[in-house]
Amino acid sequence: MIPAHIHKKHKEARELLLSNDFARALPLYEKLTRQCPGAAAIWTEYGNAACRLRKIDLADRAWHQALKLAPNDAELIALIGHQYQGSRQPKKARDCFACASAADPRGINSCISLAVLLDQQHQLDEARVAVEECLTIDPRDDQARYFSAVLDRRENKLERAERSLRDLIASEPKHPFVRYACRYELAQLLDRTDRCDEAMRFLGEAKGLVRALTNTELLTRGYDYGAERGRAFTKNLPKDILSTWAKFFPERKRDRIPPLAFLGGHPRSGTTLLEQILDAHPAMAALDEPTAFTEVLQPAFHASKEHSSQRINVLRRLYVQALRQELGTDADGKVLVDKNPSPTAGLPVWLRVFPELRVIIALRDPRDVVLSCYFQNIPLNTVNVNFLSFERVAKHYADLMDIWLAVREWEGFAWIETRYEDTVADMEKEGRRVTEFLGQSWHESQARFYEKSRTKQMYSPTYQDVTRPVYNRSVARWRAYEKHLAPILPALEPYCKKFGYE
Repeated sequence: MIPAHIHKKHKEARELLLSNDFARALPLYEKLTRQCPGAAAIWTEYGNAACRLRKIDLADRAWHQALKLAPNDAELIALIGHQYQGSRQPKKARDCFACASAADPRGINSCISLAVLLDQQHQLDEARVAVEECLTIDPRDDQARYFSAVLDRRENKLERAERSLRDLIASEPKHPFVRYACRYELAQLLDRTDRCDEAMRFLGEAKGLVRALTNTELLTRGYDYGAERGRAFTKNLPKDILSTWAKFFPERKRDRIPPLAFLGGHPRSGTTLLEQILDAHPAMAALDEPTAFTEVLQPAFHASKEHSSQRINVLRRLYVQALRQELGTDADGKVLVDKNPSPTAGLPVWLRVFPELRVIIALRDPRDVVLSCYFQNIPLNTVNVNFLSFERVAKHYADLMDIWLAVREWEGFAWIETRYEDTVADMEKEGRRVTEFLGQSWHESQARFYEKSRTKQMYSPTYQDVTRPVYNRSVARWRAYEKHLAPILPALEPYCKKFGYE
């Protein structure tokens, strides 16, 4: 219990935490833990604030203390598990979900969370066991029925998965996520069996349900404001801007960092496949959409207009430190590859802080990119809200790729474009070309990249696709949906021409 006289300070700290003011929240929580050392909730929130400030060791100690104080509080244990999961510590997250399930054997949420995590780690047999436990508790539970169908699809039991999903939709599930997620999942199955019109119908229903749950207009306005500013800023920079920046931050003033590359492009352009091919090389460590740029580098860069050599070196250290926290000892002595499609819009910041950065841009037929994005069921934010309609996906494509088209005209940095279709046609030839661009020779293990992928925790929504050899089913997929894409094809035509997809 939290004493009454502590409540006011706790409320103040919690409000700061919820408003993302972690720097001010942390010292308040540190003081609260001394004043009320037996309150597991305070220790949990203390860990949350520390984690968001990248104080991982402090967060771990705080969460450990909370778990020690409340070993039977299933809800709190699961909450800490989700925090571990968000900070990319899957083993500790898995332990927490297992402990929460043991603390409340009739609870389904923790068991489902464990199953989802096991699926992301490609441990399908164990994920199936967790789901079956949920169904034993409640055979009609929405989440358990949905995820059982997902596993059926993962195990290629397509007819069984389809029957389960149709039954689930007909039962009108009460769980908000399941209501739309089962329609997304069924659309994927219908696409695989060439029932394109029906797939579009279920996608439309799913997106309508999502819109009803979220203030998408607010998210869209936020996106449009930021996208317009970013595109205008980049287009107004001269082609020799890198030489101007270099005068203020010459090589002799730069702190040494590991060899660094950025792998970007529009989402669904084959970045995850290429990332896994590169990561299979023993001299490279490719990261799957790390948060270091968006949570560490970009906010710190924009927090001040003062960009002295000393300050930029601090930003470089913070960014590399964040990558090392995620990779651990696997980063030692390797080329670091940050695969992150959406931050392609931040290339001016990347190149301002890392003039030596090598840039890889993944390309794919814009029509296939837009279609693939439309099929994705991913949590909404100011970027992904654009995936709710073809018109908005096409606009997002234009916004992002216009920035790349402007930046690739800049003088004095190392970049390469790589086409998804070329990788699919001859994976070793195209993989070798990109590998050599990063200063390495092709390694035989890269041809079997999927073997390593099966052992990794993946964060991209397409984590399932890169655990098997390269396939070409997704090339020119857009043609089966041409009538649905017809209204936006004129908007995509200029990009098809610029990137050679006429």
